[in-house]
Amino acid sequence: MEGDPLSALCSPAFVVDVDKAKRNAQRMIERCQKLGVQLRPHMKTHKTLECADIMTGGSQRCIVVSTLAEACFYADHGYDDILYAYSIPFDKVERCAALSERLDLFQILLDHPDALEQLRKRPLKDGRQWHVWLKLDCGNGRAGVLHSEPGALKLAEAIAKTEGVELTGVYAHCGNTYYCTGVEQIQAVAQETTKLTLQFMEKLRAGGITCKSSIGSTPSCSHPVKDMAQLSEVHPGNYVFYDVQQSMIGSCCMEDVAVRVLTRVIGHCPHRNQLLIDCGWAGISLDGAGKLPTGYAVIEGHPNLKLLSMTQEHGRVEPISGQLDYSKYPLGSLLTLIPYHSCATAVMHPVYHVHSKGRLVGKWTPTRGW
Repeated sequence: MEGDPLSALCSPAFVVDVDKAKRNAQRMIERCQKLGVQLRPHMKTHKTLECADIMTGGSQRCIVVSTLAEACFYADHGYDDILYAYSIPFDKVERCAALSERLDLFQILLDHPDALEQLRKRPLKDGRQWHVWLKLDCGNGRAGVLHSEPGALKLAEAIAKTEGVELTGVYAHCGNTYYCTGVEQIQAVAQETTKLTLQFMEKLRAGGITCKSSIGSTPSCSHPVKDMAQLSEVHPGNYVFYDVQQSMIGSCCMEDVAVRVLTRVIGHCPHRNQLLIDCGWAGISLDGAGKLPTGYAVIEGHPNLKLLSMTQEHGRVEPISGQLDYSKYPLGSLLTLIPYHSCATAVMHPVYHVHSKGRLVGKWTPTRGW
């Protein structure tokens, strides 16, 4: 119920500090305004209407999504100028066409000539054009055509020349910032990605092609370099929640992390010097494995406790050193887990419990599926 303390919730529960989320979002808006680039926030971390409203400043325009389910969800609730930032799957071309024919601006990514052929074979109705971003790999090593490959320029030129298709922009994700530690390393990757993207844009202009450019990741956009001002857009997403991983990278401070998972002590195991909690890997991501001295998460306010292991619905907690004082952790007592990866943890929960200063103010219901 609204106004109740967090302790009124059944556990495990995913909770969002709305004040921190709003502050994180506003800082990114101001950062991009100062830089002079368009912020196109990514919805993949939270997948909710309420948080999208916060991130877009209420405009309901200019967003990025990672699944077609997200794209349809936001379109159904009045959003437009949506970029489906995933190399277009061929089984979803028809659904993408429907969104392209319905919205003022629905945009897709591709990184292969065969995908362009799929679009050519499915012309849009009423003289509409496919709005296409070329996915460029500038060192991240995931999706995208490699920036240095001659085929990258050829594919961009082919997109621009294909009837019924517009080359809207060039899109690069600097996810390699996730391997960084500290601002200097983050900015070195951001600088390299920006440089390679801008060099590719110069090649396009030399061939008479003009379009937008966009790079993004939460680390790079939390500490942008000056040359990013030459880009058209940036597309971070995790920043609205942040997490332990981002604090370790250097994107934020732990005080900026807006989300927690509440869990309760359900067992004492003195023969193992352990506690059992009611949150397993169905309630918090396994991503932190081997990366934290405190195990899979940070247990807030208890620096000597470690989330050692998890099964589906149980977590094993033990002290980093010494013996547990079980009187401090009676059965039913509440522990607060700060997730290593907020995106991967949020996706496990069907509802987010939203609070302000520890008092519940509402619920957010995310969309799910692909």
